[in-house]
Amino acid sequence: MVHNGVIENYKEIKDSLLSKGYSFIGQTDSEIVSNLIEYSLTGNGDIKKAMMETMSRLNGSYAIALMMEGDLDHIYVMKKASPLVIGLGKGFNLLSSDASALIDYTDTFIELGDLEFGIIGKNDVSIFDLDGNPIKKEVIKKDIESISHDKRGYPHYMLKEIEEIPGVLNRLINLYSKKGSYTFDESLLREIRESDHIAFIACGTSYHASLVGSRYFEEAGKISSNHIASEWAYHPLLPGQRPFIIFLSQSGETADLIHCLKIAKERNVKTLVITNAGGSTLDRHCDYSLLLNAGIEISVASTKAYASQVALLYLLAGGFNGNKDAIDKLKGCVKAIRKIQKEDKGLVKEIAENIKSSKDVFYLGRGLDYRLSLEASLKLKEISYIHSEAIPGGELKHGPIALIEDGTPVIVFISEKATSSGMRGNIEEVKSRGAKVYVISTSSLHQEADAIIIDDYIEELSPIIFCSIAFYLAYYVSLLLGYNVD
Repeated sequence: MVHNGVIENYKEIKDSLLSKGYSFIGQTDSEIVSNLIEYSLTGNGDIKKAMMETMSRLNGSYAIALMMEGDLDHIYVMKKASPLVIGLGKGFNLLSSDASALIDYTDTFIELGDLEFGIIGKNDVSIFDLDGNPIKKEVIKKDIESISHDKRGYPHYMLKEIEEIPGVLNRLINLYSKKGSYTFDESLLREIRESDHIAFIACGTSYHASLVGSRYFEEAGKISSNHIASEWAYHPLLPGQRPFIIFLSQSGETADLIHCLKIAKERNVKTLVITNAGGSTLDRHCDYSLLLNAGIEISVASTKAYASQVALLYLLAGGFNGNKDAIDKLKGCVKAIRKIQKEDKGLVKEIAENIKSSKDVFYLGRGLDYRLSLEASLKLKEISYIHSEAIPGGELKHGPIALIEDGTPVIVFISEKATSSGMRGNIEEVKSRGAKVYVISTSSLHQEADAIIIDDYIEELSPIIFCSIAFYLAYYVSLLLGYNVD
């Protein structure tokens, strides 16, 4: 059995099975599922009934695939709140949580709905509802031409995807603007204008992108808030009389966001998803959808999707308040990123050499620089396995400075004039504790000892410009440590 999800009532079921003589090898919630199915089979001998009985008892989320001893011709599947797709081939069928994993083999898919189960053979697929009634499922075609697994000469997908950022941003500009005007759906812009509150809901990297995006909407005059999907789902409060929800999801299949979307629909709240996956669950079920068209990310670390999410939110905020300057500003941002990619990788690699053996790395920033620091820190820990934290500069004295020891690397972003003086004070604070500080700053705000100096550009776009440096740093540290970067 393979299980993706969380069984919330596993302890209750486990205690019940223990009382019936079952034993358990480990402590995982997944193990109770296979035992529960076996228990049901012992009672009725019918795998369909066993799956129905099991699903009726499970609370939580699950995408489950299982095989039975003595039956190697079928895979049995059950689904609730976790994504599960079936790839249809000629003489074979495939399973995954995401269609992109199967795109080399087929462009034809079936998506299971919640509380549906199925029996899959190499030439047939049967899907049933919780009562055992057959369901005729829609067959979905994915655009295989838009997905490439070719490294195109790069040693790793992550490096390739970082360096695709300028091209991705150009595609966004061309997709959502024409002759200096925006091409967003007018009904979408009207929904945003008429709402009294924008709630951004996301996870991980997408959440960090939403933190920057909410700043853009606040500056455009719209009250905004940010929520981690797995938290909001259990405390789904929305201020205002007419809220509007913007979901961000690279895959469009994030289980926690799908859960939140169901809550939004129950409350008749209008929704938009910004995603990289056309035809995904969120793309099909939200009221509005804006596609990133960033191309598939093969590397486990999301890079170009972060940059494109922030850029699309910048354009959308411009479309909302009629600021056409945002289009040209983003075009200039592309040029700035290309220059970084051409001239600064060597400097980033030097920093990576210096911090690769560290047990802790801290990132500091204020304002947008802090919001970028969160993503930079996530990338470093995600692929180098070095403990890392992002700290707002003003919070150092409220406890975190106690973690700074002699030689501790501290990466500092300085791109906003309003916060630069405060950040320079923070740098002196950590230096007094013996920190080894590496400052990435803009030319008008730099000081002589700064590690990397970037040409001045529009401050509000600094997360898009600086993120390449953050991604390169994580990449090189992982590479120097000998890890599989992707």
